[in-house]
Amino acid sequence: MNIQEMAQDIPAEGEHVVEGVDFITSGDQYLTFMLAQELYAVDILCVEEIRSWEQPTKIPNSPSYIKGVINMRGIIVPIVDLRLKFSIGEATYLETTVVIVLTYESEESSRTIGFVVDAVSDVLNIESTDIKPAPAFGGCVGQQYIDGLINSEKNVVTILNVNHLQKVEPHSLHS
Repeated sequence: MNIQEMAQDIPAEGEHVVEGVDFITSGDQYLTFMLAQELYAVDILCVEEIRSWEQPTKIPNSPSYIKGVINMRGIIVPIVDLRLKFSIGEATYLETTVVIVLTYESEESSRTIGFVVDAVSDVLNIESTDIKPAPAFGGCVGQQYIDGLINSEKNVVTILNVNHLQKVEPHSLHS
C-alpha cells in the first residue's frame, strides 16, 4: 500500500473512525436501565462502572433501601436498591440484576454510590430539546429525583437526577 492510499483512510477533522463503532458527537448520552418493567436513565458521564450483583456488607441501623457497602478498588461504596428507595417492584436479585456505580462531582465534593437495578438496557443519545418536564402529579418516584422524560421508540424514559439520587433521607431506627 502506498502513502496516497493510506491517506484516504485518515478521518477528516471532527470525524471519528473505529472499525465497527459509530461515534455520535451531538447530544448527551444516557445509560438506560429497567426498574419493575419501567425504563429510567442517568447521565452516562456519571457512570463509573456496571457490576454484577453481589451481597454487600450490611450497615447496622441504615435505611432498608441501603443494602450495605462494597470495597471497590479501595473505595467504600454504599449500595442503594432503587426499587426499595422508590417503593416499586419486589427486590429480587436475578442474573440480570446489576449495580450501576455512579460518581457525582460538584464543586464541594465527589460522591460514589452504587444503585441496584433490574437490568441495564441501552445507551441513548438525547438532544436537550427532546427532554420534556415531568408532570407534577405524584407517583412512585419523587419529583426531586426526575430531570425529565423522553420518548424513545415505543417507551417513555424517566431521566433521573444523579445529584438528588445520592442524598440519603433521614430515617427512623424503628422503621
